[in-house]
Amino acid sequence: MRQVTRPARRPYPRLTLNTDGARHPLTNFLAVATLILGIAAFVTGFIVDSHVFASWAGVIGFWGGFYAQYISVTTAQRCLIIAGIVMSFVGMALGIAHGGFVPGI
Repeated sequence: MRQVTRPARRPYPRLTLNTDGARHPLTNFLAVATLILGIAAFVTGFIVDSHVFASWAGVIGFWGGFYAQYISVTTAQRCLIIAGIVMSFVGMALGIAHGGFVPGI
């Protein structure tokens, strides 16, 4: 009767950032926000006319990601944060290369 002692398996893998079993709402929010800002900065960094948004989203995602990395608890959070930081940096660099933080005259 090994099936009785074995825990029931879920039909799908459970995706969570709380791999340690505790709740971390602030860190989860910062990790997801860093990733979203990084994606936004990365995508808009390739569009020359959106250099202002790419630059600011990149800066906010970059420095916010550093703070999120400082207070992160789990490895899953850190994976999202690092991906967001890298994309934020690339988007910020492209935004600065295309015109910087202020709109052109």
